[in-house]
Formats: sequence, structure tokens, C-alpha cells
Amino acid sequence: MQEPIRVLHVFGGLSLGGAESRVMDLYRHIDREKLQFDFLVHSAKEEHFDREIKELGGRIYRVPRFKFYNWLKYKKALKRFFYEHPEFRAVHGHMTSTASIYLPIAKKSGIPITIAHARSAGVPAGAKGVLTKWLRRSLKNKTDYCLACSKEAGEAVFGKECMRQGKVEVIPNAIAVPKYDYSPEMRQQMRQKLCVEDKLVIGHVGSFRAPKNHTFLIEIFGEIHRRRVDAVLLLLGEGELQEKIKEQVEKEGLTESVRFLGNRSPVSDYYQAMDFLVFPSLFEGLPGTVIEAQTAGLRCLISDTISGEVNITELVKTYSLGLPAAEWAEYVLANCEYERKSQVNEVSAAGFDILEQIKRYERIYGI
Repeated sequence: MQEPIRVLHVFGGLSLGGAESRVMDLYRHIDREKLQFDFLVHSAKEEHFDREIKELGGRIYRVPRFKFYNWLKYKKALKRFFYEHPEFRAVHGHMTSTASIYLPIAKKSGIPITIAHARSAGVPAGAKGVLTKWLRRSLKNKTDYCLACSKEAGEAVFGKECMRQGKVEVIPNAIAVPKYDYSPEMRQQMRQKLCVEDKLVIGHVGSFRAPKNHTFLIEIFGEIHRRRVDAVLLLLGEGELQEKIKEQVEKEGLTESVRFLGNRSPVSDYYQAMDFLVFPSLFEGLPGTVIEAQTAGLRCLISDTISGEVNITELVKTYSLGLPAAEWAEYVLANCEYERKSQVNEVSAAGFDILEQIKRYERIYGI
């Protein structure tokens, strides 16, 4: 039997992040007899998706995390890796901060196809962000394909001129649409499980990192809770700022009403329990969370810094981060009563169905 074509995906790690989740959705739905995914990560520890990847037939490889001062060591590790593993049809880099280093090495080692995929429209604050921008400055010239999850992400990573010239292909983050369909039965079951049957349930799904703006989210929820003492906030995700946010919750006297649920699977069940998604990110690429929530028929209040490409139903409302938390809270409270219904057809028609996206990736991979 002919061996499947192997594609290597490059990430920082395999936690339950947005880009990682979207690639795993693809992985679960591809024909693995003709196409297999492997992963190169910059993390020594086992993370959320490691076990599932191995169960699906994927391989996980590790290289040192790039820290600038270890530039030569980093390049040496990559050269050795690609010398020892020439079997890949393509290298698909979702970690664009160092893609201008590892993609040329892969190409020189004989990998036929290299891909840089812009997943975010911003960079971290401080020196790390400056370094990231500097490393990306020539990325568009060092890869065979420039992909982006949104127009904003493409402009941020590859530049507006590159986008204007049509050198970047925008492929929206797709989801397994039927999986997120609204289910009254599952809603009742999950609200009973979480003991929130008689509560106003506000939700957020995302890692505890600066771009997700959890600090402002807690301020918004605090204003909601002052008006509705029955309100609870479900926080799904983990990350480096989690302890800091817990301290903020305790300081504001919200400990009994804010639930840190960690990484949960399947996350689709938790959308059913929510009444409103509040998503005040500082910047995003194209957040799959907002697509998933809409598919589940859930109203969403999001920041206007997020790409308008996620506004695919009337369930989404955008607010400026310059508005006070009280105004965000007022919108939620004024719109939390509504008839919830399936949005599967709308989401599929907008191009977010994963089965259609698989065809686009297969074309890029040369299958």
C-alpha cells in the first residue's frame, strides 16, 4: 500500500490554542490514508494535543525555543532535523516569528513546498514584538506560499503591498460546522452539569495571554454582576496570565461567580451552556471562537479590533475598546434574552466549513 504524503506543521507548542485547534480540526477530517500530518514544536513538554496526534498516526518532533541569543544553536538544530527528515512534501509554518529562519533551511534541505501562515494580526508588546517584526520583514520572499486567516493577519505579517498584489491567499479558519450546531437538549444537560440552570451565563474561550484582554473582560463582567447577581462567567483556557487574572477576580469580590474551567473538550458542549460570549481581544487573526459561538446560535459582543470577516451572522456586535466596561455590560444585559436557533447554514455558506477548506489545502500540498 502506498505511503501517505506527509506534511510538517510548525508550532510553538501543542496547547489548546486557536491555530492549533484549527489544524487539529483539519487533521481529524483529512483522508489519512493519502495525507498525514506531523508536527515540529518548540516545546519540551507534552501538551494538550500530543496524545491525539499520536493516536491519529502523527509524529511529534522538538527543537529548542528560539531566544535570539541562541540563533546559531537554533539554526544548527533545524539543519540537523531537516537533514535527518527529508520525507516531507511540505513544511507548513504557523509560527511566523521564526519562519524566515526555518523555512529557507527546509527548502535548502530539499523540501518541495514551504508555507508561511499568518495567524495573528498583532505582535507581543516590548522587545519581543520588535524582534518578531524584524524577523518577519523578508518572510514573503522566503516561502513558496503566503497564507493568512484574514486580511488583517496577512497585512500584519506580509505587508499591505503584498496583500494588494494578490501574493497572499486568505483561507479563513474553518470548523467542523455540524459539531457546533445548537442543541436545546445539550444546553439543558450542560447547564445542569455546571449547576447554572437559573443563571445568566457569560462565556469566554481563549488562552490567558495579553492579546485576549482578560483584564478588561473581568471589568465588564464585574459591571454585569453588579446589575445581575445571578450572573456567572465561564472561562475556558489556560495560560501564563491565569494566576494574575485570578488575583483580579478575588480583588473584585467575584470569586464565587467566575469559574476557571481550564482546557475542556469538547468545547462545543460549553457554548451550549452560555447565554453570551464576550470577546474583547486587543488583536486577533481570525478567532475561531467567534465562528464556533455563532454556529451554536450564541450572541457575541467582540472588540472592533477583530477582523470583520468573523461577522457572518446578526449575532455579532462590535464595540470599541475605548468604551467603558459599563457600556459593554449594558449591551449584554439589554440583549441577553433572545430566541436561539441553528446557524449552520449561514456559517457553511460563509465559507467556514472544514470539508471545503480541506480541498484548498490539498491543492497547496500538491495532492
